[in-house]
Amino acid sequence: MSDEETQLEARLEEQDSFEPPASFVEGANVSDPAIYDEFEENWPECWERAADLLEWDEPYDEVLVDDDEPFYEWFTGGKLNASANCLDRHLDDRGEELAIQWEGELGETREFTYEELHREVNEFAAVLRDLGVEEDDVVTMYMPMIPELPIAMLACARIGAPHSVVFAGFSADALATRMNSADSEYLVTCDGYYRRGDPLDHLSKANEGLEDAERETTTVVVDRLGDDLDHELGENQHDYDDLVAEQAGAVVEPVVRDAEDMLFLMYTSGTTGEPKGVKHTTGGYLSYAAWTSHAVLDVKPDDTYWCAADIGWITGHSYIVYGPLALGTTSVMYEGTPDYPEKDRLWEIVEDYGVNQLYTAPTAIRAFMKWGSEYPERHDLSSLRLLGTVGEPINPKAWKWYYKHIGNEACPIVDTWWQTETGGMMITTLPAIGEMKPGSAGPPLPGISAKLVDETGEEVAPGEAGYVVVDRPWPGMLRTLYRNDERFIDEYWSAYSDEEEDEWVYFPEDGAKIDDDGYITILGRVDDVINVSGHRLGTMEIESAVVGVEGVAEAATVGGDHEMKGEAVYVYAILEDGYEPGEEMEQAIIEGVEEAIGPIARPEKVVFTSELPKTRSGKIMRRLLEDIANDEELGDTSTLRNPDVVEDIQGKVSGD
Repeated sequence: MSDEETQLEARLEEQDSFEPPASFVEGANVSDPAIYDEFEENWPECWERAADLLEWDEPYDEVLVDDDEPFYEWFTGGKLNASANCLDRHLDDRGEELAIQWEGELGETREFTYEELHREVNEFAAVLRDLGVEEDDVVTMYMPMIPELPIAMLACARIGAPHSVVFAGFSADALATRMNSADSEYLVTCDGYYRRGDPLDHLSKANEGLEDAERETTTVVVDRLGDDLDHELGENQHDYDDLVAEQAGAVVEPVVRDAEDMLFLMYTSGTTGEPKGVKHTTGGYLSYAAWTSHAVLDVKPDDTYWCAADIGWITGHSYIVYGPLALGTTSVMYEGTPDYPEKDRLWEIVEDYGVNQLYTAPTAIRAFMKWGSEYPERHDLSSLRLLGTVGEPINPKAWKWYYKHIGNEACPIVDTWWQTETGGMMITTLPAIGEMKPGSAGPPLPGISAKLVDETGEEVAPGEAGYVVVDRPWPGMLRTLYRNDERFIDEYWSAYSDEEEDEWVYFPEDGAKIDDDGYITILGRVDDVINVSGHRLGTMEIESAVVGVEGVAEAATVGGDHEMKGEAVYVYAILEDGYEPGEEMEQAIIEGVEEAIGPIARPEKVVFTSELPKTRSGKIMRRLLEDIANDEELGDTSTLRNPDVVEDIQGKVSGD
């Protein structure tokens, strides 16, 4: 490293705040700091700005109806169609411009102009109708990152049928659980996909899930692998291409939906072990996804924008499909992993397509750092205008590496905090307004009232840690949990709300700290959810899978710090009499977790123990197990009925 480079590294290391580049500010969608005051003074009418980004078939009567809190309603009386907003309204001005730029893991490419995507969506909408899908029927999708996934989502939106996308990496059991919860009778899936160049059989896993489906299911199968995987279709299963060919040239008029009609279900992990069906609606969600794409990601119609997430998660819904396409931009989709066939694959894509915004996870950035700056240095990344992170907090070291080696110190970074339930970003800087502080997400967005409180609900002082709460509704918020209003209130609104005083406070169950400037640094989950590479996994769900393994009597799971994943799954297991700890039992537990949930939940370490640390009332002290996993000083053990077990477990984890 030259002296000049050494001095640059030292300067970056010392710097704790960064101003947005003047060149970016000049052309940004939102650059006036007065927007914060404007939204505050004109709330909730300020959210008309978001609704104005959409095209409405019938105008709304009221921005917000709050007479049945916390079941808030947004843009009531308004009618629109999400598919029409993402496709039809762009045809006159941008019909020949690219909507989706797809790259497969093997290097294949597929491009869809807005006209072509409109045609494909119409044809598949006609297919769904012909198969019997009606308005409000839930259609499940169990697909990897192939173009047919957003096509199917938009086709469902076109005919008023909510979709429920299940991450392709989830297990057959996870698919069945979600289909049964949604009472879904329709599945769109594929024969397989590629990972690190190898074809993976996905249809067998889908069929295994269908065996446990409670309803007779009609299935559509996309042929992704061609000759690389022979597959046979079973009863009531149809080939995607054959069905679409029968509907060639079909035009389906978009079904006019009420703003509060459900657009999709998204299942997320919960502390009870049962996944929660988060309900998002058409008007509020779509307007919020569009507004945050416009204001935070600075998306413009002539951009080539890339969110390097998976559509199986909410990030892909909001910031690969609905937000970008509502704004008429080009959205990049990539099927594969960032290091195949080489560790510069992402930078090759950025260069080849002239990507302007890159929105990815801290997990990926830590991997890029580990691989080295020589990989991005092979490519021209000068097209990049903005960088973003999502899924988990990013540490200052990774932030600065991203800023220097990917953004060349010329791209603002938006470090975004939000959840499946919020529908879109909640806490982050606006990239042309105010300074960026590495490691800190930033202030709440305009119109968002997020605060930090202690256990009693009192706001904490700057410099202190507390719990994030949101005490005003926002358009992108979940409306309820599917067919479970009671759980919706218990999970999100019970901790800090005062029903008698009619004060409703949303509790996202994240801890954080706040500084003198109102910048919020997220510290992590405070519930029983493990955040693996930005993916939330319920501890109860994992523990149920472990206990389901023959020979396991009891189990506890916690998240342990991991250099690449952020958090990794640690399993502490008690075996039944007659079963011995060892590699065979460890492998059985790992396989049991992968089969029940998926490879994303694969345990990092399995620790066998004769006891688990429990309070005198019998509650497992997971906090101590987390301390052990992270090799941290143990907290108070005085409330344990079996304190000696802690030292024993410590020794097993450390290898002593």
